[in-house]
Amino acid sequence: MTTIRASCTTCGDVELTVADVEVRVCTTTDEGVYHFDCPRCATEVAKPAEPRIIDLLVASGVHVTSWSIPAELLEEHHGEPITHDDLLDFHELLADERVVEIALASLTDPEGSR
Repeated sequence: MTTIRASCTTCGDVELTVADVEVRVCTTTDEGVYHFDCPRCATEVAKPAEPRIIDLLVASGVHVTSWSIPAELLEEHHGEPITHDDLLDFHELLADERVVEIALASLTDPEGSR
């Protein structure tokens, strides 16, 4: 059985099995991390991993999960961020059925003819 040595932020060096470790790779940025629960203190540990480390872990049989950054995070944003007050104002607008009807109508009839 393959033994993997890693470092827990609380306990220091620990020995793990292949089943104890998981690798996560972002397909958008090619950045990766490996994570495990410390066998001594049960702390969840996640550490960045260079491609060389990822390759070694995968070659040892560690499970790999890939994910990608949601497209919305890569969009260019304009204007100020939404504030708590903006959310409260929006909440109040949603409570007014007539405002919601007008907004929905404008989605189906952009010219505004009703």
